[in-house]
Parts: sequence; structure tokens; C-alpha cells
Amino acid sequence: MIYLSAFLCVVLSIPILIWIAKRNNFLDSPTSRKQHDLPVPPLGGVSIFLSFFIFSSVFFPLTWSVYVALALIVVVGIFDDAYEVPAKLKFLIHFVAAFIIVIAGGAQIDSLGNLLGFGDMALGWVSIPFSVACVVYIQNAVNMMDGVDGLAGGNSFIIFGWLLYAAITGHHYLESAQLSTLMACVVGFLIYNMRSPILKRAKIFLGDAGSMSLGLMIAWYAIILSQESDATIRPIAVAWLIALPIVDSFGLLVARLKEGKPPFAPDRRHFHHHFLNAGFTPSQTTRIILTYSFCLGSIGFFGVKMGVPDYILGWGWVGLWIGHTILTIQSEKFIVFLKRFISV
Repeated sequence: MIYLSAFLCVVLSIPILIWIAKRNNFLDSPTSRKQHDLPVPPLGGVSIFLSFFIFSSVFFPLTWSVYVALALIVVVGIFDDAYEVPAKLKFLIHFVAAFIIVIAGGAQIDSLGNLLGFGDMALGWVSIPFSVACVVYIQNAVNMMDGVDGLAGGNSFIIFGWLLYAAITGHHYLESAQLSTLMACVVGFLIYNMRSPILKRAKIFLGDAGSMSLGLMIAWYAIILSQESDATIRPIAVAWLIALPIVDSFGLLVARLKEGKPPFAPDRRHFHHHFLNAGFTPSQTTRIILTYSFCLGSIGFFGVKMGVPDYILGWGWVGLWIGHTILTIQSEKFIVFLKRFISV
């Protein structure tokens, strides 16, 4: 009943937020880089996390540090969507939010396990700065995926689903309830965001408040479920669960630096752009990429369950990084390859 209530809270609040946004001209307008045809309110994240704040704090509370960090990210995201907060200030705030959950919340990555076959990779004094960097990276990686209707929200739902499975099998019941609540909120948003036979285009977007906050929560649960004394999932499995946004953002950074462009300069070289440029519809693009992300998560989760050594999964993950980076650099060839499937 609690999860249904959280879901309904999002479903019922979004029409109100859409009305408020339109009345105040708080809209994400189309540009040469964006796929939508009409201005769309970017307040989906507000609905998700306002509902999550309410239901989780009352029934399944998280540590105060997570709520503070989330509130910071949501507020700054709203201002960024409305007024375009300077990039340096945004990054500073992302780091502040990351420090809050790492230092005050204890979300520290102490070990990467036997990632590459050379023994346990304990981080020691590097743990805190590495953890903060990872949290900031994941926030921005999810944000960079938010380019097609349903993609960032759908992929976050898949990742939360894997983490929920890990929490349930590891008897982490509080985290299971929190993740279930968060997933219910995300589903409520996707009803208005993911294209379907009854929804031809998104009625609302996540906005920076939503995509950054989803990234923060992915980082939080990925760390605490894999690093605490009663960890229920190994670090290498987590790496595969969140692989797609991580490797795609890395490939983009390398491609931009190789061309002498600023690493965070906007362009149309994201993974989803390859499919769109090849002729796939936004709906097809979202379905294909979400299926791919689910398969990547399956490799990590069930690879560990089946006893595949961490270092084999680790080197496979490194290979995924390299392969995806090459694909991004040579995106024109990949687009030509994809066009073959359109003509079939």
C-alpha cells in the first residue's frame, strides 16, 4: 500500500507541476541538440523526489545526510533548468553533495575486490577522495544519458531493480523498502515520460534536478550495498550494473578531448544519438538501449552468482570501456553499421 501510495503521489502531482510550469513558462525548449518538438516542463525530478522524501522519511527513513544532499541537488537542478547555473558552481555543489553522503553518510568505497586478478584492491587513504569522485561522476553520467524520452529514468529503474534484488537476497530489508519506494516513484514519472502507444511524446522531463538526483541515489545504494560489513553484492557486479552510463560518459570525454574540445561541451555523440542518427525512432532507441543495459547488469549479477572469478569480470569490464570508447570515437562507422538493421 505504501509503494502504491508513492506511485499515485507522483502520478497525481505531475499534472499539477505541468500546469504550474506552463503558467510560469518554465519549459525546456527545443534546440538543435534536443529531440523534442515542443517545449516540455523539466520538473519530473521534483515530483519523484518530493514523493520519495515524504514516504521514505515517514516509513523507511534514510540517514539525514542523504536527504540534505538530495535537497541540495534538487534545488540547484531547478535553478539550473530555470536560469542556467554556471558550470563551475554546479560542479562545486555536486562535490559538496558527494562529500555529505561520503563523509557524513559513510558511503565510502574501501575496496574494489580482486578486480583485475592482482589481489584485493584496498584503497586506504584514497578511499574518501575516490568515493567523492565516483559519486560526482555517476551523477553526471546519468545526467548525460537524459537525451531521449524514457531513457535516463528507465535505465535508473533497471539499476535500482538490480540493487533491490541484491538487497532482498542479502536480507537488507530497510534498503529494500527504500528502493521499492523509489522505484514506485520512478514508474509514476515514466508514465508521463516514456513513449508508448498511448503517449506519443513525453509530457514532462526529469530536468537536471531529476537526473542528477537519480545519479546520486544510484551511487548511494551501489556503495552501501557493496561496501558495508554485511555487503550483499560485490564491487565488480556493481560495476556491470551501472556500466552503460559510466562507459558512455567516459567515451564522450575521450572523444571530445581527442578533438580538442572541452570535455563537457554538448554535442550529438552520445550512445543514443548513434541510433537516432541511423534512423531508429526515439521509442526504438530507448527500448534497444534499455535492453542492452539490462544485459550488462545480468553479466555482472549472474556472473558473480555463477562463480565467475572477479578478475575475469573485471577485465571484461575494462574491455567494455575500451570498446565503447572506440565506438564513440568512430561513431560514423557505428552509425553506418546500425543503418543496415533499419533497411532489413
